[in-house]
Amino acid sequence: MIITLKDGSAKEYSEAKSIIDIAYDISEGLARAACAGEINGEVVDLRTIVDSDCSLNILTARDEKGLSALRHTASHVLAEAVQRLFPEAKVAIGPSIDTGFYYDFESAPFSREDLDAIEKEMKKIIKKGAKIERFTKSREDAIAFFKEKNEPYKVELIQDLPEDAEISFYSQGDWVDLCAGPHLMSTKGVKAFKLISSSGAYWRGNEKNQMLARIYGTAYGTKDELQEHLTMLEEAKKRDHNKLGREMKLFTTVDVIGQGLPLLMPNGVIMLKELQRWIEDLEDNEWGYIRTKTPLMAKSDLYKISGHWDHYKEGMFVLGDEDKDKEVFALRPMTCPFQYYVYKAEQHSYRDLPLRYGETSTLFRNEDSGEMHGLTRVRQFTISEGHLVVRPDQMVKEFKDCIALAQHILQVLGVEEDVTYHLSKWDPENSEKYIGSPEVWEETEGHIRAMLQELNIPFVEDVGEAAFYGPKVDINAKNVYGKEDTMITIQWDALLAEQFDMYFIDENGDKKRPYIIHRTSMGCYERTLAWLIEKYAGLFPTWLCPEQVRIIPISDKYHDYAAQVEQKLKEARIRCSVDQRSEKMGYKIRDARLNRVPFMLVVGAKEQEEGVVSVRSRYLGDEGQKPLDTFIRDICEEIRTKQIRKIEVEEQK
Repeated sequence: MIITLKDGSAKEYSEAKSIIDIAYDISEGLARAACAGEINGEVVDLRTIVDSDCSLNILTARDEKGLSALRHTASHVLAEAVQRLFPEAKVAIGPSIDTGFYYDFESAPFSREDLDAIEKEMKKIIKKGAKIERFTKSREDAIAFFKEKNEPYKVELIQDLPEDAEISFYSQGDWVDLCAGPHLMSTKGVKAFKLISSSGAYWRGNEKNQMLARIYGTAYGTKDELQEHLTMLEEAKKRDHNKLGREMKLFTTVDVIGQGLPLLMPNGVIMLKELQRWIEDLEDNEWGYIRTKTPLMAKSDLYKISGHWDHYKEGMFVLGDEDKDKEVFALRPMTCPFQYYVYKAEQHSYRDLPLRYGETSTLFRNEDSGEMHGLTRVRQFTISEGHLVVRPDQMVKEFKDCIALAQHILQVLGVEEDVTYHLSKWDPENSEKYIGSPEVWEETEGHIRAMLQELNIPFVEDVGEAAFYGPKVDINAKNVYGKEDTMITIQWDALLAEQFDMYFIDENGDKKRPYIIHRTSMGCYERTLAWLIEKYAGLFPTWLCPEQVRIIPISDKYHDYAAQVEQKLKEARIRCSVDQRSEKMGYKIRDARLNRVPFMLVVGAKEQEEGVVSVRSRYLGDEGQKPLDTFIRDICEEIRTKQIRKIEVEEQK
């Protein structure tokens, strides 16, 4: 057989060989570093026997897929260490993830002290270097094996598999786990790891199930790479919107109100109002949108027409019982069916289209408690929602314009380089989740793919991420910890107009079905605020800052002049305050800096006499004295143009 390697060279063997043996034949160093193999594009275990011609890539920790195998092995070492120290703990699942690995246990919560003790035990297991071996059992024998070990979660996982399934296991010494692999050859391959945190997680992500204790960790091929990651995490903690947003008094949460229901505090409200006014004015005055305002709830009848009752009911807050109540209502998880009835309230000609309906919509989604996080995953949120009713021949242009609007907004916010584009497609293997024929799905996905290619936008394709009624473009961004969230969505809908009997009169007087674009221009306001907090570490562009200027009088004698300066700034609609506290100047300046105020105006005898202000900014530091009118003119221009200035003062970073 002929094995074609990654570099194009070939190895020829007269008999079958395992991947690890082939790695040793190439070089001993490669074999020692090997984590997994990739045969014809499929990631497999190093123990896999190669018995025919193929292409082979030996994966190390420098490869994403190889690193995943290393981290998966680390999760098994973690689970063994936990059960050594906490014999009563039951194991659930322990996968590798983008940032490391985790393992879930039925156990009491783990403290930081517990994690430190588990790390020490993991090091003992790694030092011993037990050989990792793979073996299989029938489904029946696998169930009996884990019942005997009193591991109910493993039993449940196996029971969900087909009756004729062959179940794979991995052992490391005496400890055994159910697993599909791949894994390293021994525990000694886990050389650089760290347990990061512990939290709660529902079994299988369902809040009706048992709450488990989850331990997060990470692992790398070298200690230097691990340290680089840990340093990044420390920096991430400083930027974490959940921490920084509370410190800056932008939002808070209260247990008795509920998870996923944040309270926006005055500073946070100022920022959201700025964003909302900007988006509404931009859409209405420059992009041709018209405003609607629709109810926050509706009868179940509406959602049955749209299909949400059948396809999305579990994600909705339902008010009432279908078996008992004459009318059942639900809080709206989206605005589209409401805006359809705005359209249907009058007859439309082909000349009326496109109609671009925009609404600042408050929506409700019944997310799992375990998914709640700060402002990024909430149960009540507000989005810059819009629905465009268009003729089929207008669809491509209008869809491109929706992308262009989103890109403009990303550019103004300074985050255009931080996003990735995704074509979210249906899953033909699970067609029951969707409405419409395969032909419609293939055609609409093809249109979006062609548009993205024409616009030279790099994108990836995600199977199974479409809405139930159509494919979409998702514009995603990662938070400081590397978790990706969807920020903006643009959906192609060729189906719901039929269900709502929407039509327009064409040039021949005939009724025709329109197409619909579901889109957000900026997305969820709360999630965008979280994104901006982390992007700028709280040092927002001046136009967004809750407080744009702080006036600092040198002493009590200059409070009157400071009040005059404040009055002029407020007349120019600049958000400002006067620090009248009896504190030293150095303290007041440091406090303004800590509160991330972009400009400080220091006023004393000379400033009062000459009608000027001494300007200190986060951008240039001490900018010297300026006439007050000049300062007001300059800052108003900065705010009007939504300028993003580079911070050049080291002490401000």
